[in-house]
Amino acid sequence: MSAVAPAREAGNLDAPAAPTFAEAVKVWAKIGLLSFGGPAGQIALMHRELVEERRWIGEQRFLHALNYCMLLPGPEAQQLAIYIGWLLHRTVGGLVAGILFVVPGALVMLVLSSLYMLYGDMPLVEALFLGVKAAVLAIVIEAVIRIGRRALKNPAMVLIAVAAFVAIYALNVPFPLIILLAGLTGWLGDRMVPGLFSGSAHGKGDVADIKGAVDLMFERGELTHVKPTRWHAPRTIAIWLPIWLGPVLVIWWFTGASVWTEIGRFFSLMAVVTFGGAYAVLAYVAQAAVQSFGWLAPGEMVDGLGLAETTPGPLILVLQFVGFIAAFRHAGSLNPLLAGSLGALLTLWVTFTPCFFWIFLGAPYIEALRGNRALSAALGAITAAVVGVIMNLALWFALHVVFREVHALSLGMNVPVVSSIDWRAALLSLAAMIAILKLKIGMLPTLAGSALAGVLLLAVSG
Repeated sequence: MSAVAPAREAGNLDAPAAPTFAEAVKVWAKIGLLSFGGPAGQIALMHRELVEERRWIGEQRFLHALNYCMLLPGPEAQQLAIYIGWLLHRTVGGLVAGILFVVPGALVMLVLSSLYMLYGDMPLVEALFLGVKAAVLAIVIEAVIRIGRRALKNPAMVLIAVAAFVAIYALNVPFPLIILLAGLTGWLGDRMVPGLFSGSAHGKGDVADIKGAVDLMFERGELTHVKPTRWHAPRTIAIWLPIWLGPVLVIWWFTGASVWTEIGRFFSLMAVVTFGGAYAVLAYVAQAAVQSFGWLAPGEMVDGLGLAETTPGPLILVLQFVGFIAAFRHAGSLNPLLAGSLGALLTLWVTFTPCFFWIFLGAPYIEALRGNRALSAALGAITAAVVGVIMNLALWFALHVVFREVHALSLGMNVPVVSSIDWRAALLSLAAMIAILKLKIGMLPTLAGSALAGVLLLAVSG
């Protein structure tokens, strides 16, 4: 914990001192290693470490930064880390905070992906993943309920959620178009009925403020880098767009229509449309990776989510798993493990580089966004649509976990073959849902218990 300055500043008898860069690196590494539990757990961890214990940032400024990150595509918890790191130590601080938030989980996911491809067809491993899939299904259903309670505040929002579900499940409407239409509906709806879609569920304006080191630095006029200049946006775009898309263009130039180009192009698109977090975009990724590209089998997508649930870092690391398998299976003359590792690295690059771009580009302008009612209404409608998209993800998972055969109708709507039901998967899924929804057992214990139950069922049933 950083030292506390004895000076009396802005009414604070114990004015917290700004951390040194070395102190910040240690804390960001700790957060990266302990960031289990999805965005809610990760944000709670950062709040405890940065607001409550170290007082590096005040309560209101923390919530204001979080609300801004919720407007952006991509993992909001990592973006919040980048934002606070940027406030404390400029661009290098944001880079260190964002990289350390991702690297531990990415390394674990790389090892798990390699083991999965090498040994995933062993009966014991299959039994483990049977239990993991059941737990993942319960986790996704719990996410639908939790987000739905928070987001669906009135019948209009419920209607948007239902419309989004029907659009993506029955009509095969692309996810980006659903998000665009939802945002437009919120913006127009607020003009006709003010307050219908506005009001974010993520920050509370009535929370008592706790001034932190950053707030005191603002008051002293020390944070000159947060003030936008005339050339801020053009300079940031000129730097970060080539950093993000340059490798994709180079790969396309040298390899043409290869799996590498497909990975770079597809996940770059995902980086732009991943509003609502990993759960919202996974249904779209699963459909594309399984049906359009043929990179994965349906059950493997569920396996990847199960692996991502057990690692620190953003849940969106499941995309790294997809990129690894895609490159592993289309390695060409390369060693499959090397190709898979390169595919995972490319996926990580185009998934997380935009997070730095969004923060470094927009953070100086967040005061202009604060209290914007039209923007809040658009976000509220998008959040409602995300609930419907996650409902589709839950149904997609349920069909592919509980049934061995699923048929796709003309528009892409999936229907199960009832006679192909897997009673073991159905039993494990029911038990996992009871554990999470009724007994309130945590995510990691449920995953571990379900995996063990899958092995036991294998032993009993043969």
